[in-house]
Amino acid sequence: MPASVQRFIPLWRIRYRGGVDAVIIGGGIIGLATAWRLAQRGLKVAVWDARRLGAEASWAGAGMLAPGGEMEARTWWGDLAMDSLGQYPEFVRELEEESGIQIDYRRCGALEVAATEEEWAKLQDRARRQGAWGIRSENAGGNRLFYPDDAAVDPRDLLRALREVCERRGVRFREEQRVQEIVAQSGQVVCPEHAEVAVLAAGAWSSQIRIRVDGTELPLDRSFPVRGHLIAFAAGTEAPGPIVRQGHTYLLERSSGITIAGSSTEEVGYLREPDPLQFADIERRARELVPGLGSRPRIDSWIGFRPGTESGEPQLGRQSGSPVYLAYGHYRNGILMAPATADVIARAINASSQTDSISNS
Repeated sequence: MPASVQRFIPLWRIRYRGGVDAVIIGGGIIGLATAWRLAQRGLKVAVWDARRLGAEASWAGAGMLAPGGEMEARTWWGDLAMDSLGQYPEFVRELEEESGIQIDYRRCGALEVAATEEEWAKLQDRARRQGAWGIRSENAGGNRLFYPDDAAVDPRDLLRALREVCERRGVRFREEQRVQEIVAQSGQVVCPEHAEVAVLAAGAWSSQIRIRVDGTELPLDRSFPVRGHLIAFAAGTEAPGPIVRQGHTYLLERSSGITIAGSSTEEVGYLREPDPLQFADIERRARELVPGLGSRPRIDSWIGFRPGTESGEPQLGRQSGSPVYLAYGHYRNGILMAPATADVIARAINASSQTDSISNS
């Protein structure tokens, strides 16, 4: 994890000099979770979004909480993902309790299926490497690995609950208001509105937003969209089972029995028009992987833009000692990493606020 992001003692109130204490650019799950954590500690928070809150990657995501299917080698963001997965049960419990909204969260495990002996050898090798840093798996027979700790959550439930708790705590929403730049002068944010700090959490659009601090534009790791197609099948009669994965194909079931299948990986810019051939290909792959889908019809289809970065890493932490913090570029794992990301950003803001208070006392 970058040295600029560290864990500190619980948050103190930032000195309020007008406007809000924190302005967050991006109203997806990461932005709203961060807003909630800051508002819980008494900060005045505003969330800006170019569209409706949560209308992009967060709404489109399947909701797999599955480091086992994502992490090939140990990295700081892999450790963050594992930390966040461990936080999820309490995160969901607390969010349900405060919002009054039920969240479809299941620790269902995941089956990873190899189609060939060569793939099976690669899966076993990956599992050995993963096991060395805490990702558990076990041989399920038939060239299959089972990851018992993987889970699934409905991101649309999370969005509804996060919006509710933010509203209850007085978070101000600036929806359908696109931010072009974040401007800070003399240690204060002055654009898009006056605040002590700003958090950039605009997903694939993040690097389109300029950051100017005391007249100097700060560099950002380029963000870009990676489009994915997803489909949904009607609910079956069986109880929901584990996530099933094979290569780039996955299926997960909601508690309702509706099955989500994906996905595609396409760098086509911000092209919103879906490709019917991609939907058809995902349906074919899903039915081959899980013949039990039987005659269950496809009932929905949609696309989303995963937030990639040029470096291939999430951008997380304080930007060059400025009052601007970064929280973007989580690619396929933004929903998974949201609890830990919100915690890291809140703690980093706490650290800087206490340092400023000491230096000005």
